[in-house]
Amino acid sequence: MELKRMRLSRFGVLLLVVMSIFVTSSCNYYNRVISRKNLVDGSIAYKERKFGEAQELFRRAASRDPEGATLEGRTAQLFLARTLHSQFIGDRQNLALADAAIEEYKKMLAIDPNEQSSYKAIAGLYDTLMRTDDWNAWVRDRANNENILPQHRVEAFTSLAARQNTCASEISNSDAARKPIKRDGEDAYQYIRPAGDEEFNRFRQCVMAGSELIERAVALETDEIKNAQNIDIGGLSDGELREKHEVVKVFESARSYKTALLIQQTRLAEMENRTQDAERLRKEADASREAAVVLGTVNKNMDAAIEQRVAAQEANANAANAVEAEPAGQ
Repeated sequence: MELKRMRLSRFGVLLLVVMSIFVTSSCNYYNRVISRKNLVDGSIAYKERKFGEAQELFRRAASRDPEGATLEGRTAQLFLARTLHSQFIGDRQNLALADAAIEEYKKMLAIDPNEQSSYKAIAGLYDTLMRTDDWNAWVRDRANNENILPQHRVEAFTSLAARQNTCASEISNSDAARKPIKRDGEDAYQYIRPAGDEEFNRFRQCVMAGSELIERAVALETDEIKNAQNIDIGGLSDGELREKHEVVKVFESARSYKTALLIQQTRLAEMENRTQDAERLRKEADASREAAVVLGTVNKNMDAAIEQRVAAQEANANAANAVEAEPAGQ
């Protein structure tokens, strides 16, 4: 009798466990179904520019999965951030909306650190708000984050270097810093040190800081990027092609800015009368330009392949629709 009660007791425990799993599973399924409905209704409200309604629907969906364990939870978090962002764009005086959007984008990045659109959105908001220190800190943190994909770090390093290059160009392209000459029979400029030490020191600082940043970006090139001309474009799926295309564009931009900053280094060497350094740097800039052209060619080939595939898909769809539209019996 005791053995029988023990068996029944074990059976009861097993039944309770099974029922708990079923209830939990059913609850999760129910939450996902409701979240999907919120996402659909929220998207409709967003398209109709009913941002307040869309925000509430996306917020409800996100609250059911704050950890972003499901696609619905991650999508809701991203859509919530974008809705707040859109509301701010429509009312730029409402800075609270910008801050709210930034916080929601950060939650998205906590779920998926490689979610690049959220990172870019925050950088863009800091830029719009002219919060330069916040922008610099945000982009530098991204660049130094070794836990994300290399191309995302490269993009951040390149953004930082680009600003230093702009700073340098504004000074070296001024009439006070250059004079027209002939070099090897062609029109060129000779770069001369600006009269004021403050201006020259700022130029030098921008050149050196930008050069250091872009070298860190280029150092992150993968073997695939170094041999990008060997990528079998035709053998890639549509998704793989688009993904690799985005990656190659990032590294092409880095190589282009490396060229630009080598040119600035050449100008700095001329200003400091370091003739041999200027000549060496000029050659390095030419080599860097050629390296950027290699990736540029790969990019163009990928662009062409994407366009061809899209055109082929559209042609097939049109042909299928034409067949369906034919009257029966013909």
